[in-house]
Amino acid sequence: MKYICLICIFFQLSVHAQNNPGARSKALGSASTALEDIWSLQLNSAGIASIERVIFALGYEQHFLDPELSTQSAILGVPIKDYVLGLSFQRYGITEYLEQTAGIALSRKYSDALSIALSMNYHQVSIPFYGSENTISVDVGMQYSLNDKLRLGTAITNPGRSKINDLSGSQIPTGISVGLAFDLSDKVLFLSDLTKILDYGMNFRMGIEYQIVKSFNLRGGISANPFRQTGGFGFKFGRISIDAAISSHPRLGYSPNLSLNYEF
Repeated sequence: MKYICLICIFFQLSVHAQNNPGARSKALGSASTALEDIWSLQLNSAGIASIERVIFALGYEQHFLDPELSTQSAILGVPIKDYVLGLSFQRYGITEYLEQTAGIALSRKYSDALSIALSMNYHQVSIPFYGSENTISVDVGMQYSLNDKLRLGTAITNPGRSKINDLSGSQIPTGISVGLAFDLSDKVLFLSDLTKILDYGMNFRMGIEYQIVKSFNLRGGISANPFRQTGGFGFKFGRISIDAAISSHPRLGYSPNLSLNYEF
């Protein structure tokens, strides 16, 4: 089973899929460049600028239904005057291959329409008998609301092209994404993203969220490269939110995802 896990890990690396954006985003096809959410810390930190209370969140994704291969995430959003400070930690892999990422982000609303964020991330990769390597990368993000219903977003990942030199296959992606969030009605949210990773093809992502009742949402989405289908739901009980998602990979199968958010 461990050999299968290693094959899955290196396949994941080739498509830069090890980042966990949270179950809500995952259910929406990860089309989250223009989404306002605490889990925006993982994709476009400008999306946390509207947070008004401290929020702590935990996430878990089991890759391809294999209990030995998973991603665990913890994030924190803290409003400080005109800014929102975001802290994140993520662990991915197994004993034979382990990635850990810690990040800090600062996001601010410069007007009712414009939000800008800067993130710094510390990456560490560890492989037994080969040792470990680390590096730092920087991301930038922006969101702009054209009106009450339409919001645009863009994020640039690792523009400095930081990389982990000595461990083959360990690459931090450099790319740009643009997206939109459109409130079709009071109950329906439509999201779409177009993403380009340097040296790889473009990817189109799309998702729809439907609020059945005030505390319950259904979600679905797709991703084009590789083709993935995603779905999930979310509950909100007072200050607690629970989101669940599942995504399918055409070769490797299904990956369930669960997130828990608490608003102080």
